[in-house]
Amino acid sequence: MKKIALFPGSFDPFTNGHLETIERGAKIFDEVIVGVFVNTNKKSFFTAQERTEQIEKTIAHLENVRVVSQETDLTVTAAKKLGANFLLRGIRSVKDYEYEKDIQAMNHHLAPEIETVFLLASPEYNHISSSLLKEVLHFGGDVRNYFPPAVYQEIVKKRDSYEK
Repeated sequence: MKKIALFPGSFDPFTNGHLETIERGAKIFDEVIVGVFVNTNKKSFFTAQERTEQIEKTIAHLENVRVVSQETDLTVTAAKKLGANFLLRGIRSVKDYEYEKDIQAMNHHLAPEIETVFLLASPEYNHISSSLLKEVLHFGGDVRNYFPPAVYQEIVKKRDSYEK
């Protein structure tokens, strides 16, 4: 059986930390599907289509990774539809672990056949989040080193269009 992992997230915006998790996951799994999902608790900076396109450009070098966008299903429901038997999640801190542990427990209740795999973030990424980077960016801070170049270019375009 192929090992297929779904890496779900809002990815708004997509960071180098997300990319690192995907690249590491691509070495472990036969296929990684990046799922651009809607987080109902967050206000989006980019549309789902914009995020999907940015991620596709960024992961083009990874032959066993593809991107899908979905807005209506639970993560485990989407995983089943996609044929994924694993959920891939990144952990940056104890706070992330506590949050992810509860989600994993619910996902296991809903779909015990789907296993969740956690990868610990590398030290250079364990302090960043999309929300924090958006806040720093909003106040003019330099965050370019935390984003893939294609994503950062789109952030600058969008920021500049807001300022006009």
